[in-house]
Amino acid sequence: MKTNVIKNSLSFFLPVFLLIVLSGCEKKYQAPDHYAVDLFKDERQQGKAYIMNEEECFDGSELVIASSNVKLADSSKGRGKTFFLYKVRSGKVLKTIRDSVMDYPFMFLSDQKLKLKPDSVYLYLKKLEGYRFIAAERNLKYQWLKAAPVYSVKKDK
Repeated sequence: MKTNVIKNSLSFFLPVFLLIVLSGCEKKYQAPDHYAVDLFKDERQQGKAYIMNEEECFDGSELVIASSNVKLADSSKGRGKTFFLYKVRSGKVLKTIRDSVMDYPFMFLSDQKLKLKPDSVYLYLKKLEGYRFIAAERNLKYQWLKAAPVYSVKKDK
């Protein structure tokens, strides 16, 4: 009878004891802050977007045009994803990797509203990605290089 009591108490207390021991040994992973290395700390500025310089814009573009005849043709503001369509009536091709001759007028798409200047500006364009429905409807082949600002051809010195 004593052995039955010992077996019953052992079968009850052993799982409880194991549960207590295992829960006490739980180790939580802690991210080591002293090992974190910020590889871009010199380049990162909170709240500011990266803006390319003229050389980076020229190198990153598939088509560069100098033109003084660029106008906002249409925009989708308020109708889903915002984009702007610009029409180029004439210009001088400075760099191209796809087309050796440009047919004017043509249109290009931009995700942001460009601050066009009244004088001649550089247009930094790349092959259009996405927007297949509007591209087919408006015969679009190019879009504005994302981080490129509008640079004037005439430099203020």
